[in-house]
Amino acid sequence: MVIDPLAAGRHFCDLFQYRCIVNGFHGILSPGERAVIFTETAGNRRRIRTARSFRAWEGGGEYNVIRGLRKCFGMRTGVITAFADNEIGKLMEDFILQGGVDTSLIRWMKTDGIGRICRNGLNFTERGFGLRGAIGCSDRANTAISKAAPEDFDFDYIFGELGARWFHTGGIYAALSERACETVIAAIKTAKKYGTVVSYDLNYRPSMWSAIGGQAKAQEVNKEIARYVDIMIGNEEDFTACLGFSVEGNDADLKTLNLEGYKKMINEAAKVYPNFKVVATTLRTVKTASINDWSALCWADGKIFKSADYKNLEILDRVGGGDSFASGLVYGLMTTGDPETAVNFGAAHGALAMTTPGDTTMADLEEVKALIKGGSARVKR
Repeated sequence: MVIDPLAAGRHFCDLFQYRCIVNGFHGILSPGERAVIFTETAGNRRRIRTARSFRAWEGGGEYNVIRGLRKCFGMRTGVITAFADNEIGKLMEDFILQGGVDTSLIRWMKTDGIGRICRNGLNFTERGFGLRGAIGCSDRANTAISKAAPEDFDFDYIFGELGARWFHTGGIYAALSERACETVIAAIKTAKKYGTVVSYDLNYRPSMWSAIGGQAKAQEVNKEIARYVDIMIGNEEDFTACLGFSVEGNDADLKTLNLEGYKKMINEAAKVYPNFKVVATTLRTVKTASINDWSALCWADGKIFKSADYKNLEILDRVGGGDSFASGLVYGLMTTGDPETAVNFGAAHGALAMTTPGDTTMADLEEVKALIKGGSARVKR
């Protein structure tokens, strides 16, 4: 169904309507790790293992969302993070400043010359092509944000005095360390104390959780976090691995998706966690690394809304597509309060983000609106 986002009804949830008019210092805040992302540059087709040059980008599961909200959707956003105080940390700050995101809440941590005390995270990505899937290789142990404790940030000041109206975080940050688990829970609890809307992307990464207890630890932490979340986001693996739900009827390789199974799972999640105002999941069928079917579902007020389908979507770089979905969803909820509009903003923004390189979006709001309305890829002159 193609809808006009500007004409959609504003019927959903006074929570979002109220928080949209609060004139806080920051519109949306996000904690988490910001990593230097390295992608190969030789025609975008070399492997990590054979590359001789890399392009440096910024990225991070939580950061990608708030940067998209700033650069594509024009919202005021800020980061809560920690960097090792060295040249790599300053590079990361420069990336963030170029993205228009506020950096005043960054905590700078002393380090030594080789990163024994703390360091800044790195991530290498390989985009994949055809039958060869994308690959990510993280180098993120002992980072500054993974060592940051709840007392390193004044959350009462951030949410009480600065008046942040929306707080977005996710499972990648939580998976960094036992300390990160404690910090994200403390932040979310304080946000709720001050009435800040909390969104959370489960973003399950088994390789990251393996160092602190694996899937059992992921479920322990995420089930605690889920009790305080207003908007829960994830794909089928996220809800299964992190919260223990299952999607009936999917085949093992997810080559076909059972929509009724997804709807049943979402309704069950909303029943177990009655604090959820919105539950959203992306739907991706991977035909090849270069061709995916893409859409999304959104539950709100007992109803489920489906986005437009983007079948046979040609993928340049799939990394960050889910984060761009989350930023479009948040923007739609904040500005319209309408879940059907929001899920279409999310799916369209995610689709556009996967047509450009890097973790972060290069789309703008008019492109997203045009795609929602059924716009084509004809040349614009």
